[in-house]
Amino acid sequence: MVGGVVTLEARIRAGVGAFEIDVELAVAAGELVAVLGPNGAGKTSLLRVLAGLIPLRAGRVALDGAVLEDPAEGIRVASERRPVGLVFQDYLLFPHLSVLENVAFGLRARGMARPAAIAEAGRWLDRVGLPAEGDRKPASLSGGQAQRVALARVLAGNPALLLLDEPMAALDASAKAEFRRDLRRHLESFRGVRLLVTHDPLEAMAMADRLVVLENGRVLQFGTPADVTQHPRSRYVADLVGVNLFRGRASNDLITLAEGGSLTAPGAGDGDVFAVVHPRTVALYRTRPDGTPRNVWEGRAVDLDLQGDRVRVQVAGSPAIVAEITPAAVRELGLDRGERVWISV
Repeated sequence: MVGGVVTLEARIRAGVGAFEIDVELAVAAGELVAVLGPNGAGKTSLLRVLAGLIPLRAGRVALDGAVLEDPAEGIRVASERRPVGLVFQDYLLFPHLSVLENVAFGLRARGMARPAAIAEAGRWLDRVGLPAEGDRKPASLSGGQAQRVALARVLAGNPALLLLDEPMAALDASAKAEFRRDLRRHLESFRGVRLLVTHDPLEAMAMADRLVVLENGRVLQFGTPADVTQHPRSRYVADLVGVNLFRGRASNDLITLAEGGSLTAPGAGDGDVFAVVHPRTVALYRTRPDGTPRNVWEGRAVDLDLQGDRVRVQVAGSPAIVAEITPAAVRELGLDRGERVWISV
């Protein structure tokens, strides 16, 4: 049960067959960490280890100071006794139970009396926007509705650790956008530790405080979205998070950015927004470009990284941004580290 400040500290060595996971994590309450990686990187296996579905070979998992597993000390708390909630991408609702009974199931399993569990399940269905669906069976729900029921079932148990395994992967585009908004709202009110596995870098960068990038069961990179985006440590990471993501507030087509500077974006609306700029749409000049382009500012090239047929140029400025240009363009500009440049988006 969540109560006060909760932290997750995990040193994990585990495996499924010949595949081994070797990961160290420290996550604080209120922090959302997104786990990214290619297929077969060990993302889902990591969540299953934390949930107690795969045993540790070595290491230690502690939640709020309470040890859930430590093979060296002979400690292993069974999965059903861990204060952990796991939301699967394919819902895993009980087909023979009603929606209301599905949400109440975990509460009943923990010993809550049926009337109280049903009442609490009803309150959670209200919170996820499904107050009238309690009597339906899961097969009659849309994908978005089913995932809301799965989320309600987990959150109703008030876990200290919430694990989300690609919860939007099975949804179509319209349902995904709506569910993402709802999920962000529920996660903001969740007081425990949150881990989200996703294959979508934009989803991860838009929602997460920090990113963990896994490859072959190992942590390849760990840091804030800005850190990972601006300092990719492999071609996979560069391709994965090869976009500029800015947070800001829009008003009358002008986005005032949290990190300084602004961008003009017709149709941005009003309120808090994310602005995504692909590095290949960023143009660099040695002098201010002619004409009246909307988004132009001056900066300084701080790093140039040749990756295949493109050069990623990290530019300090207000805001800082990453551009991708050709090696020929680098030569034509006479561009090097420390050079002043003009940026146009």
